[in-house]
Amino acid sequence: MRLLGLLAGLVALAAGLCYSLQPERAEARTGQAAIAGAWEGMIDVAGISFQMRVVFREADGGLSAAIDIPQQGASGIPLREVRLDGASVHFELPTGAAPAVFDGTVGQGGITGVFTQGPAAGTFSLKRVVAGPPPPYREEEVTFANGDVTLAGTLTLPPAGGPFPAVVLITGSGAQNRDEEIFGFKLFREIADHLTRQGIAVLRYDDRGVGGSTGRLAASTTADFAHDALAGVALLRARQDIAPARVGLVGHSEGAAAAAIAASTPGADLSFIVLLAGPGVPGEAVTRQQVADAARLTGATPEELARIVSAHRAMTELTRADAPRDAVEAAIRNLMVAQLEGRPKAQRDAIGDIEAFIAPRLGAEATRAMSPWWRFFVSFDPATALVNVTCPTLVVFGGRDTQVPTSLHRKPVEDALARNTRAKILEYPDANHLFQEAITGQVAEYQVLEKSFVTGLLDAVTGWILETTAAR
Repeated sequence: MRLLGLLAGLVALAAGLCYSLQPERAEARTGQAAIAGAWEGMIDVAGISFQMRVVFREADGGLSAAIDIPQQGASGIPLREVRLDGASVHFELPTGAAPAVFDGTVGQGGITGVFTQGPAAGTFSLKRVVAGPPPPYREEEVTFANGDVTLAGTLTLPPAGGPFPAVVLITGSGAQNRDEEIFGFKLFREIADHLTRQGIAVLRYDDRGVGGSTGRLAASTTADFAHDALAGVALLRARQDIAPARVGLVGHSEGAAAAAIAASTPGADLSFIVLLAGPGVPGEAVTRQQVADAARLTGATPEELARIVSAHRAMTELTRADAPRDAVEAAIRNLMVAQLEGRPKAQRDAIGDIEAFIAPRLGAEATRAMSPWWRFFVSFDPATALVNVTCPTLVVFGGRDTQVPTSLHRKPVEDALARNTRAKILEYPDANHLFQEAITGQVAEYQVLEKSFVTGLLDAVTGWILETTAAR
């Protein structure tokens, strides 16, 4: 679950520029053929990092390129004005406002340069993606359907033997690709790799509207995502190389709530579920805590903090009540003003005229607040599903998780699972929301930490799944 405050988009200076990737080693070459291929990197603007993946291709004597923005559910957005002149490279991302312009230089360390969009300016860097050796297991590209939605994913299978126990992975909130790639950390790829090497088949798939999957994320709810996962379970159970009675779910963040919904669905008969950093309270409380923590982090005074929390409460109450759009917009505007005025003076000065900053963003924020996903999320209490889960359940929390902090979520989860004699709860004291070994646990820290899980996490999850499924 990323920072789920409704107005997280305030920091985005271009629609769709929000993620940062961990670059790979690259060799500097010249010419169009030299730049062709996949590159990954970061944009840094006003102290905020955004992730992108750019693929350059030779085309009719020139270059074409496309960009992926995983967090926005965007894949293969065509770039324009793509040029390579000696070592200088230029490309532009068209947006609804001013285009995002990239001017860089190809050098020994990759591509580095300047990013501009209107008055905003920053830097960017890209490094070539280098393929590693093939894994010691099989990989299949698969598709499956939930109603009129088609999900595209990757199934990893141990190299020989079977039928295997299997898991379906469910991503956290926001538009996620099948690797659940967050600030360069490909959580689900790492989980799938580890489990498959230990004899467990793993299905991971693109969220609705992301990559090869159809559907619209904002028009869907956590309950829809639960049924997407159950459709994945059905796909696995129909295969001869999968043990149908040994199939379960692993969900991260909002995906953990979806796993709980799936497991409590009559007839699901799951072998197990694993809940990684799953919420235990309604989304309204989740986002209010996140908004308040973000304000504290930026130095808001007690009075400013109280104003922000009050504005957030008013906004969520209106969206839950299905209020008219003009009322929702007014509430969002009040929240945006409160958040902006609660920022340090340097940040307020950089923003400039607050009304001018809010105006082009207000409509999109209102649309998001009135979406089926948001309305379900702020109202749904995961405990109502957890209390009906009877299958073996492993719950894992991070002690330094600032997005789903244990102080708010652990006890409600424990209480909801109190009657489940096959539930187990683990907590890794130094882990953040992504289960990296963290210092502060803040979101801004994710990108600078090692892209790996805390010691022992994967072994603990793997061992528990193998032990649990051995009895079936």
